[in-house]
Amino acid sequence: MNIHLLVIEDNQAIAGQLIDFLTGKGFIVDYAHNGRVGLQLLRENQFDVIILDLMLPDMDGLDICETVRAEVDANVPILMLTARDSLDDKIRGFDSGTDDYLTKPFELEEVAMRCKALAKRRSANQSESIAIGGLLVDSKKKLVSRDGQSINLSVTDFAILLELAKAFPSAVSRNELTRKIWGEDFPDSDVLRSHIYTLRKAIDKPFEYPMIKTIHGAGFRLTEE
Repeated sequence: MNIHLLVIEDNQAIAGQLIDFLTGKGFIVDYAHNGRVGLQLLRENQFDVIILDLMLPDMDGLDICETVRAEVDANVPILMLTARDSLDDKIRGFDSGTDDYLTKPFELEEVAMRCKALAKRRSANQSESIAIGGLLVDSKKKLVSRDGQSINLSVTDFAILLELAKAFPSAVSRNELTRKIWGEDFPDSDVLRSHIYTLRKAIDKPFEYPMIKTIHGAGFRLTEE
C-alpha cells in the first residue's frame, strides 16, 4: 500500500526531517510551507493522511482543519503537530476535526507509526463496494460490473478504476494516478495512456454512454449519465 502524505509545516528544519525520514520509510510525501499552499494541494490531489502544524504563518492550523472538513475532504485523517500540550489545546484540536495529536518534540518513528495507523483505519472504514450509476466496483472481491454485466479487468486497470471510483465525483490527476498505482517507480506517460484506453474499451465502449471523462488540466473522473 502506497501511503500518500501531505506535510503542512512552516519550519524548514522540521519539515526536512519529516520528509527525509518518511520518504525513507516508503511513504509518498508532498510538502506545503503554509496553509494556503496546503489547501491548494488538497483541492488538487488525494492524500491518505495530512500532517498539519498548528502554528503556521498565514493561517491557524485549527482553521485549516475546519476548512478541510467542510470544503475539501470530510474523512481524510489529520495528524496535528504542535508545541501546545494543554488539555484545552487538545480539545480545541479534536473539536476542529483532527484525528490525532502529537506534541513537539516528537520521535520521527512515532509519526510514521501513527500515519500508518490512520491510513489503515481509513482504508478499513471505506466501503468495499462502490456504486456509481450502473457501475459497481467491489474492492475486496476485485469484481466489476456495469448494468449487471460482469467486466474482466487486468490488475492494473482495476487499480486505476478503483482510484477513480473512490474519488468520484472529483477528478484524479495523471500524476496522482501514477503515484497511486506505481509509487515512486514512475512509468512513462504512454503506460497510463494505454491503461486508460483499455479501461475505456471495457467500461465504456459496450454501453450506452461513456463514464470515464478526460478533464483538461485536471486528469480523469467518472461521471453518471
